[in-house]
Amino acid sequence: DLRRAAGAAVRALAGTGKVAVALPAADAAEAEAVALGALLGAYSFDSYRTGDGHKSPVAEIRLAAPAATDVAVERARVLADAVNLVRDLVNTPPSDLTPEDLANEAERVARESGLGIEVLDEKALVDGGYGGITGVGQGSVNPPRLVRLAYSHPEASKTLALVGKGITFDSGGLSLKPTGSMDWMKSDMGGAGAVLGALAAIAELAPKVNVVGYLAIAENMPSGSAQRPSDVLRIYGGKTVEVLNTDAEGRLVLADALVRSGEDSPDLIVDVATLTGAQLVALGSRTAGVMANDDDVREKVVAAAERAGEASWGMPLPAELRKGLDSAVADLANISGDRWGGMLVAGVFLKEFVPDGVKWAHLDIAGPSFQQGEAYGYTPKGGTGAATRTLVQIAEDLAAGIL
Repeated sequence: DLRRAAGAAVRALAGTGKVAVALPAADAAEAEAVALGALLGAYSFDSYRTGDGHKSPVAEIRLAAPAATDVAVERARVLADAVNLVRDLVNTPPSDLTPEDLANEAERVARESGLGIEVLDEKALVDGGYGGITGVGQGSVNPPRLVRLAYSHPEASKTLALVGKGITFDSGGLSLKPTGSMDWMKSDMGGAGAVLGALAAIAELAPKVNVVGYLAIAENMPSGSAQRPSDVLRIYGGKTVEVLNTDAEGRLVLADALVRSGEDSPDLIVDVATLTGAQLVALGSRTAGVMANDDDVREKVVAAAERAGEASWGMPLPAELRKGLDSAVADLANISGDRWGGMLVAGVFLKEFVPDGVKWAHLDIAGPSFQQGEAYGYTPKGGTGAATRTLVQIAEDLAAGIL
């Protein structure tokens, strides 16, 4: 893999000022892969480091590839910038990345990229009936936000809606996580980060498709005002959910945003979330799970991820799992009484909030979004920027009529 080889080489040369990268690239696409891998390998999150004990990443990279074109190199730069933006956000401590902070960052990106933006604060969320985001966020002193970003192209004939889970810190709420499962939960906004990074790249690459992106942002904390197990929330659009476990909160904020995204009349909705620990159990820490309400869409999303250089695997949404979400008091519960197939159950839950007749795919990136072990290839320890490139590729595929 040219991306990984270039990334590993450049990462190993941290502390070096200038590097020339020469790998066999037969065409412009392979040259782009080399350039992208090298740029992704030249990353380090140093915002909180002091002193001189840490090697800075390579500052200048020269690509020695006759097949390289300006377009290929520029595309690599745009994608790397987007991924590194997401990495920075995921790595930022939650004390410095509250829901308001993340919404402010989205406003900055929108300003610089020419994207349209709308931000709903806690009052607007209550007034608008966004019960999922409001319920999850009510236990925190840092109130929730819903951000809508928009990119449009004058020649576009299709619309893509991207929806990202943005839990800036997930303690589990009153269904408190154990210590060992909580210390990396600053990464629980990785889905929203990926949507933001993808929109920034899409604005520069300018594919002929309209794209809207929703960041469903909250902090899930325990307190006297937090939602309780057995509370019932009314999701945007009116459907009710009994909360049996406050640590299954990502699907609640996504439900609001999925319903809202239907108002944009999209041809395809793709949500991305660090949603379940079951994803890691099933697929490990490097492979995202892909589910969809259409088999062809699922396989095409997996193919898009592969072309983007990100590992994923198609998973089913068995209809029989829906019964486990039945509630005695509400339209459905947020967890199943069956302990098995948790990643699939979460997908089945989300499917309930997808507008009728709209194609939809769900990416569970719980493992791939945050590298807890040592760095490898172009992937650093910590935030990885997972799914950002896949979302860009999906937008380009929709523009090209592939999806």
